[in-house]
Amino acid sequence: MTKVGLLSDTHGWLDPRIVEFFKDCQEVWHCGDIGDAAVTDELARRFRVHAVYGNADGELLRRIWPRTELFWCEGVKVFMTHIGGYPGHYERRTGEILRTERSKLFVCGHSHIAKVQYDKSLECLHINPGAAGRFGFHRVRTATRFELNEGRIENLELIELEK
Repeated sequence: MTKVGLLSDTHGWLDPRIVEFFKDCQEVWHCGDIGDAAVTDELARRFRVHAVYGNADGELLRRIWPRTELFWCEGVKVFMTHIGGYPGHYERRTGEILRTERSKLFVCGHSHIAKVQYDKSLECLHINPGAAGRFGFHRVRTATRFELNEGRIENLELIELEK
C-alpha cells in the first residue's frame, strides 16, 4: 500500500498545514502551476515526488518537470497533467492519451476546483485536487490524499483551508 498526497496550483507557496496533512504519505504528486522549484524541493525532502509543469510555470520548472507523466503505482496506471479537463470534457490531447493508455487514475489541476469523478466509459477515476496556493479565484485552498493498494484506489480525503 502507498499513501499519496495530491495537490496542484501552489503558485510558489506551500502551506505547512498541507504538508502536515500529507505526513503519513510516502508520495506526493503535484499537478502543475508549481510556481517555484522551492515548493517541489521542499516536498522532495520528505516524500517521493511526481510532478508536471503547468501553464503558469516558467522555463526552469519546464526543464525540471515534464508536461505529462504516465506511471504505475501499486498496480494502478496513473496519467498526470496540468490542463486536462474532466470526464465528458477532456482537453483533446488528454482524451487521446486516456483512450490509448487506459489509465485507471487521471489527475490534473488548473481549474482551481476540487473534483472527483468516475469516467464509466474509460473505467478511470478523475481527481483534481483544486488549488493549494494563495493566488487565484478559488475561495478555499484544497488538497487530497488517498491510498493505492493492489490496484485499488481507497480512502480518499480532502482538506479545505481558508484562503
